Amino acid sequence: MTICLYETHDRAPIMAQSPRRPIRIAGVSGAATDRRHAMAQMAANHPNDPIDVMIGDWLSEANMTSRGAARSGNEGASYEPTFLEALQPALRDLARHGIKVAVNAGASDTKLLHQVVTEMVAKQGLSLKVAYISGDEVFPAIQEAIKNGSSTFENICTGEQLADWNFEPLYAQAYLGGLGIAQAFADGADIVVCGRVSDASPVIGAAYWWHGWKRDQLHELANAFVAGHLIECSNYVCGGNFTGFKSLESRSWDSIGYPIAEIASNGQVVITKGKGSGGEVSIQTCTSQLLYEIQGPWYYNSDVTAVLDGIWFEQLGTNRVAMHGVRGDLPPPTTKVGITARGGYQAEAHWFICGLDIEAKARMMESQIRLLLKPHIHRFSRLEFTLNGTAKEDATNQNAATVDLRVFAQAANEADITPDKFLRPVLDPVMEGYPGATPHLDFRQGFPKPVYEYYVTLLPQTSVQHKVHRWDGSETTIDPPPATKTWSSQQASQPSTISPRLDFGPTTRGPLGWIVHARSGDKGSNANIGFWVRYKDEWDWLRSLLSVEKIKELLADEYKSGHKIDRFELPELKAVHFLLVDHLDRGVSCSSSYDFLGKNVAEFLRSRYVDLPNRFLARGKL
Repeated sequence: MTICLYETHDRAPIMAQSPRRPIRIAGVSGAATDRRHAMAQMAANHPNDPIDVMIGDWLSEANMTSRGAARSGNEGASYEPTFLEALQPALRDLARHGIKVAVNAGASDTKLLHQVVTEMVAKQGLSLKVAYISGDEVFPAIQEAIKNGSSTFENICTGEQLADWNFEPLYAQAYLGGLGIAQAFADGADIVVCGRVSDASPVIGAAYWWHGWKRDQLHELANAFVAGHLIECSNYVCGGNFTGFKSLESRSWDSIGYPIAEIASNGQVVITKGKGSGGEVSIQTCTSQLLYEIQGPWYYNSDVTAVLDGIWFEQLGTNRVAMHGVRGDLPPPTTKVGITARGGYQAEAHWFICGLDIEAKARMMESQIRLLLKPHIHRFSRLEFTLNGTAKEDATNQNAATVDLRVFAQAANEADITPDKFLRPVLDPVMEGYPGATPHLDFRQGFPKPVYEYYVTLLPQTSVQHKVHRWDGSETTIDPPPATKTWSSQQASQPSTISPRLDFGPTTRGPLGWIVHARSGDKGSNANIGFWVRYKDEWDWLRSLLSVEKIKELLADEYKSGHKIDRFELPELKAVHFLLVDHLDRGVSCSSSYDFLGKNVAEFLRSRYVDLPNRFLARGKL
């Protein structure tokens, strides 16, 4: 590991706002499709449940690629408009209670979004000050580095070099840190809109501003960083996407609440949620969200690196969880960059197959379709036939006996996948098909739609022009971190730390998920998955069971031969985490998989049968 120092420049100091109490930061959105009511609801409830700053994320790799392509092709506004649906009804209460806002919503047109928000504020007769952050659009820096040969831009998921990528880059966006947001708040901004800061950066920026931190306060920054990842996915830490979900039915699971992070000046973090809202905040929900986000024991941000091998949670009371054990270290000299390219077009169609001989019926239909597609198939870059679902034996209703045959195709050119070359040949066997042959009558997915490729790499932070743009037209440049550390490109992978031959007594064959929680998700084409148990004696069993080889066995047909799997343990969480390298099909914006977000890798593995100790089963199933 090497340490690099950069010069810093004088600027107005960021002063502590209230050293007497923690800042309270609410996470009000985790996706463009999240419910839009949280910002207005929490702002209106401020007298009963005070909030200092609201943060939200309206971006993902899916809309980053589509918005980036739209920007490069001058195809209209390329910010995320659903943010405005959340902001507009909240504005008066935000102004009334002095609540600040920092959001990832600008996508590829942050300046335009700033103008729209400024006009919305003025239209309501409010005096809120709106700033925006720039510097995330780094395509010129990528092009310059390619031209001068200063970087090969290795893909951090696949290991390939950008020069070998089969697609033409058209847009690139870096993940910025949180100090531009901190500076904007220090300058007096009420609302800060960002194009692409990292998911946790709004929380880092808010806490840094509130407490008047300095860049060398790595412990505090690391704790704010992890707190940011706990709340930036909104409902997840309150019981959304949680394998203990059945326990939430009596806790208003029809309306899961939104989270609040309380961050003290010393970096101490407490996670809670809006008063009276559904779901729960517990050690289990916090563990779930943490394991979903990480890819190893070192967790990188442009401002700090969080070291997670000692992290643990403490239940302080109902819906109040304290976080402990996070260590801070220097940030890397680079930041993550997503490069977008047009990936061609895709289309799909579906057939329903019912009752007996499912596989034979699918085989017959595939044979007939392939024959009709033969004149065009050489132009396809991908053609897949997949059976989805399982027909229940002796089913008591027809739906339970029905599965879906999906026919999916991609091609480089729209002309190669037009309805006469894909949809019609797929549907034409209707009269010669298997018994009961029935196509889905919604043909819209059979028409070609554009897909976008996404390439994940790194760019030196010194190549990023991170700036704050104020409401009066002035701007401030945010320098790269004054000290960085070059971390190993290989996260520490760890074998099991306990003998696999331990005897846990009599067992019963059953699904892993009867007693094991799990959570998974996507990071580019990688899938990360964490498993954890509720009791200390179960931890020894879990870590003895879940080796890399066992995960390959459980993945079965889903394991991609030769692909690397990393493993590490988090003993204080009673958890084992795996990174499935390049497991997903190129990522969300171009995947052929139903599980394009990787969220069901965990659910599939929890459904796989293993030998479960009877004494653990006696405690009750999840």
